[in-house]
Amino acid sequence: MIKKFYITTPIYYVNDKPHLGHAYTTIAADILARYHRFIGDEVFFLTGTDEHGAKVAKSAEKVGKTPKQFCDEISALYTSLWDALNISNNDFIRTTDQRHEIGAKKFIEKLREADAIYEGSYEGLYCTGCEKFLTEKELVDGKCPDHKICPDKISEKNYFFKLDKYAKKVQELIEKDKIKIEPENIRSEVLGLFKQELENFSVSREKVAWGIKVPWDESQVIYVWVDALSNYITALGYGSSNDANFKKYWPTDLHLMGKDIIKFHAIYWPAMLLAAKLAVPKHIFANGYFTVNGQKMSKTIGNVIDPNDLVKKYGSDAARFLIISQFPFGQDGDVKAEKFDEQFNANLANGLGNLVSRVTAMYLKLDLKKCKGKVLENKEVVRLVTNAWKNYEKFMEENKIDQSLKTTFSLVKFANEYISVEKPWELFGKDDEKCALVLCNLIEIIRHIAWMIYPFLPETAENILTQFSMWDEESKLEYAKLKKWKRFDLDLQVKKAQALFPRI
Repeated sequence: MIKKFYITTPIYYVNDKPHLGHAYTTIAADILARYHRFIGDEVFFLTGTDEHGAKVAKSAEKVGKTPKQFCDEISALYTSLWDALNISNNDFIRTTDQRHEIGAKKFIEKLREADAIYEGSYEGLYCTGCEKFLTEKELVDGKCPDHKICPDKISEKNYFFKLDKYAKKVQELIEKDKIKIEPENIRSEVLGLFKQELENFSVSREKVAWGIKVPWDESQVIYVWVDALSNYITALGYGSSNDANFKKYWPTDLHLMGKDIIKFHAIYWPAMLLAAKLAVPKHIFANGYFTVNGQKMSKTIGNVIDPNDLVKKYGSDAARFLIISQFPFGQDGDVKAEKFDEQFNANLANGLGNLVSRVTAMYLKLDLKKCKGKVLENKEVVRLVTNAWKNYEKFMEENKIDQSLKTTFSLVKFANEYISVEKPWELFGKDDEKCALVLCNLIEIIRHIAWMIYPFLPETAENILTQFSMWDEESKLEYAKLKKWKRFDLDLQVKKAQALFPRI
């Protein structure tokens, strides 16, 4: 039975151009989306941009543009980067899209119909950088801990969501893993929030012009966070007559995001969905914070990495590899930018690229047609590859994509060592049968490596399989057949090709 798999990234705020953090989460989502397509699931992969709120309006004003002009330009930078990184999203939602506005208004109307919204006045501390209200205890020396600025004291009429009416149910769903939250430390952090006093929160703003008007009160706009969260359903057609995708793909199978926005996704969002009588997300996964060369990314320091620069220098696949392989997915970590060249050479040029190049050269040089019949497989090698697939799948299903990548590159290491030990060039003419066995084992290992790296390095995988005349035939096969060890004739058409990853 074919399963559906709906995966999302957060929609990225357009106050500035995309950076490494945005690329990291989106590449991770792309890897998981490609894997689930690979195993036969029907996948819908969504990303997009969050374009309303006071911060966007201020950023636009600084550069002398209207908010819409500014949003159009920055949003285009995201779509351009995702093209450069070969991101396979099915849709790209913008909160300035008319389809989103229609759905967002429908959603907040549903909350009102459920008596989950009330009118009230609020006075509090608001950080425009975070686009959220802060409590005194969240401040550090009177400033927002993230943006290092004093929040504005705001007093205004708002509409509020009755979180107190739904919080206990959300807590129960998380405790029972009906809403699965990972990693475990993030789950514990979210459950800890329920022990604090969770206040009802604003769903509208009175003194913000740039946003979607509240349907029943146009003096208010929908609060940017409520507006943004609803993208996960509006992109599927919620609130429109064309809601086939919503009926097919909702609820989300996996929300990916940075841990700084976990409270909104793990508490506020499920609570609002319950009020609107919609299914809650199945799984929420938060990746950690990262630094660059031991320091937080900062324009002042000059350590902000533009992913476009990585693509220009290393190519799309290598950039994907370097971004995603820096540290365990879901944990905090440090990106060693000064070691990119070293990592590129060690893993891609000397590792995978060298393996494919050596085996190709030997196969073309040695006339294996002199070896009669088909080659029997080496049982130890078959067992090794079979176990590698089991580990690879286990890690992918657990969203431990860095571990799946390590499993794949452990096969690359094994294959290069296998060449050094067996020395097939010395066997030719002396023991043709063993020579053929070694080379065919190597080609078959490379075939498995190519399919394992397909979600991570899609262009490279296709290039390898094309070089060994396997792509056209195998790309149509089911996953279960692709991962099996197979025998093949010795007259395989192997093509000489340029190096996959020229050394830097």
